Amino acid sequence: MTLNPFPSLNDPQVLADVTAMSDRYEKALGENILHELDALFYDGAETVRYGVGENLYGFEEIQAFRRARTGGSPPREVLRRVVTAVGQDVATVDLEFRRIGAEKIGRQSQTWFRTPDGWKIIAAHVSLMGAGS
Repeated sequence: MTLNPFPSLNDPQVLADVTAMSDRYEKALGENILHELDALFYDGAETVRYGVGENLYGFEEIQAFRRARTGGSPPREVLRRVVTAVGQDVATVDLEFRRIGAEKIGRQSQTWFRTPDGWKIIAAHVSLMGAGS
């Protein structure tokens, strides 16, 4: 067994907590539960979400985008997810997904951080791979 040269990397409790938050996000996204999606993002001007067709800066822009999106996000299946904890208060969630009935692979990256109100997303990026990628 190799010793971890970075003991602050991948604390098991942080991994479990953020994995649970990622599951909560996927459920809210799939069911278009807007108040839950709002609760998972940090309510601040620093929050950024780059989507497939939009760049959103600040919580208010992200919230407005979700409310204007009729029907919510297209249904999808998660193909692979990697959660990485960096210390006790920051983690990343990266996943590959496929929208139901589509061929392209999508990718999502999120940066989560611990706040007094719990874990929140402060940065997110969603993209679809091009044909032949």
